[in-house]
Amino acid sequence: MHTDTSILFDQAIAQCRDIFEKKTYDYGTAWRILRPISITDQIFIKAQRIRSIEDKGTNKVGESVENEFVGIVNYCAIALIQLGLKESDTLEMDPAVVLQHYDKQAQACKTLMLTKNHDYGEAWRDMRVSTYTDLILMKILRTKQIEDKGGETLISEGIDANFSDMLNYAIFALIRINNFYQTS
Repeated sequence: MHTDTSILFDQAIAQCRDIFEKKTYDYGTAWRILRPISITDQIFIKAQRIRSIEDKGTNKVGESVENEFVGIVNYCAIALIQLGLKESDTLEMDPAVVLQHYDKQAQACKTLMLTKNHDYGEAWRDMRVSTYTDLILMKILRTKQIEDKGGETLISEGIDANFSDMLNYAIFALIRINNFYQTS
């Protein structure tokens, strides 16, 4: 069992990437048709479902909370990839190229997480999974507000920073749910 945050991130993102790769095989890059606002709403739906299950204590659909966090990670990666592509880029992309984009975005999020983790002193380890859910929902609302203003902010980080933070919160939740390490 690892306790190094970098290794824990790698384990969790590998789980997400595996599903992303398989879905890319099944569906291609149909997600390329989505506008950023639609991706934000997809993440909202997943986070809202997680919160509903956390609040009610029951899950009638059967798909696990863990799967929803994986979905959040992958939709955040999709959003970050979309933000880096041009509208003129083709909708259908070669799976190997898509995975290169995924890996690039995952690495950028990991670098951001490690930088913030240094300053925050591994505080994520003592947070509840439900807090990650709330933080993701807050970031979604912020993202929607920025999107509704045409992407303009006066002082705040942009949409890409919010997607990166949501991805990292979902990774922390997966680490906690999968018990990749023991809390003290």
